[in-house]
Amino acid sequence: MKTSTAVCLLVLFSVQAFGQSYSHRFDELFGKNDIAAQEKLLEEWEKDVNKTDDPEFYTSYFNYCVKNSKKESIWTSDNPAGKSSLKVTEKTETGEDVMVYMNFETVYDKNMLNKGFETIAEGIKKYPARLDMRFGEIYMYGETADYEKFTSKIIETVEYSDTIKNKWLWTNNLPVENPEKFMLDAVQDYQVTLYSSGNDNLLDNMELIAESVLKFYPEHVESLSNLSLVYSIKKQYDKAFAVLSKAEEIAPRDCIILNNIAQLYKLTGDTENSLKYYKLITKYGDPKQKELAETQINGTNARQR
Repeated sequence: MKTSTAVCLLVLFSVQAFGQSYSHRFDELFGKNDIAAQEKLLEEWEKDVNKTDDPEFYTSYFNYCVKNSKKESIWTSDNPAGKSSLKVTEKTETGEDVMVYMNFETVYDKNMLNKGFETIAEGIKKYPARLDMRFGEIYMYGETADYEKFTSKIIETVEYSDTIKNKWLWTNNLPVENPEKFMLDAVQDYQVTLYSSGNDNLLDNMELIAESVLKFYPEHVESLSNLSLVYSIKKQYDKAFAVLSKAEEIAPRDCIILNNIAQLYKLTGDTENSLKYYKLITKYGDPKQKELAETQINGTNARQR
């Protein structure tokens, strides 16, 4: 029996080492941007995965597809366009200086990127506790502005967190440190992505995500704040006040919550209560928060004179 156990362990360790060897080799080739060698290695790796499986194959293949689907588009125009623009001076044939915009935008080859999405989806199906796979997928749906899938995948992740009690894994199946906070912080960053888009059509997405978080984490102050912001923009002020009241009970010195309450009172014309909350910020806030609150207070007082 001892001999048999030793043999089994030897085989297990050999398989693991071989899998790590693939991952290590791929990382080196990825860093060198050796596309042809990456393709060859992935083909070899995939054949072995069919026999032994290896979660790192799915993340590596996804990274390969994302990187090789990405193309940078650059063009000039009279007006800013694309996701980012740089104002530059060009000379005409007559020697005159003309101001133009150099525009930059990232585009993706859909076929290549879809292969990546299909592969990472397969990886998540086999290894549903791998948070890095889920975050990689979500990130790319955000990058490609597929906000419907971006939102649904975030909600799926939040819901699955309850199923596994936040026992999340990362690369090489290592456990995530402080997994609940790590996941919720990332979800908050995704909410910022939606809000920063400036697209009011995505307010419903923010609301859905906030509600999904609060279903399992009812005292998550950031989600309460997000929900109040959505209600406020939609002019559903009673709902906004109700959510902020709950947030204040949980975190009475949270200056983001206090500022949101102050702003909401200001928006609804209640100057007295607005000033009350700005004054609380001058008591509990950091130097920058105090300065901004003082500006609001001074501006309000000036208008009342």
